[in-house]
Amino acid sequence: MNQQTTPYVTVSIGSNINREFHIRQAVSALTTHFGELVCSPVYETAAVGFDGEDFLNLVVGFHTPMGVYAVSSILKAIEDELGRDRSQPKFSARSIDLDLLNYDDLTLDESGIQIPRHEILKNAFVLKPLSDIDGTGVHPQLGKSYQQLWTEMKESAGRIDVYQMDLN
Repeated sequence: MNQQTTPYVTVSIGSNINREFHIRQAVSALTTHFGELVCSPVYETAAVGFDGEDFLNLVVGFHTPMGVYAVSSILKAIEDELGRDRSQPKFSARSIDLDLLNYDDLTLDESGIQIPRHEILKNAFVLKPLSDIDGTGVHPQLGKSYQQLWTEMKESAGRIDVYQMDLN
């Protein structure tokens, strides 16, 4: 299948437990399942919603012929493989967090899948790296580009520092 005709998917990656190891492992697993990835810079941000170690975050994009539910299932399986503890509260330390942000211009809110993910508009650690790799992409509900949304958010974004990290 031609990449231009297959859906473009974006996924946020975050970790604050053994951060570099888990980020690299997640990128490697995503590459294994989905092929070539477009990767944003890695950013370091404070934990949100709880007191904890800083997070490393990035967003990756890829084309895939897989359906949205298959992609979501693979993301959960990778989280499980990397020790994600789902018994913890939503706002807590984690080895890895993989969130499906966009699946082309699909809008969906069912079966535990929310696309576009609401965190895009709430968290700089999601919107900034998304705007880095898909700045001209348009939020399917707002009709604004991710770069425009980032421009509107960045003044109130808080600390979001580029973190030098080799993803290989």
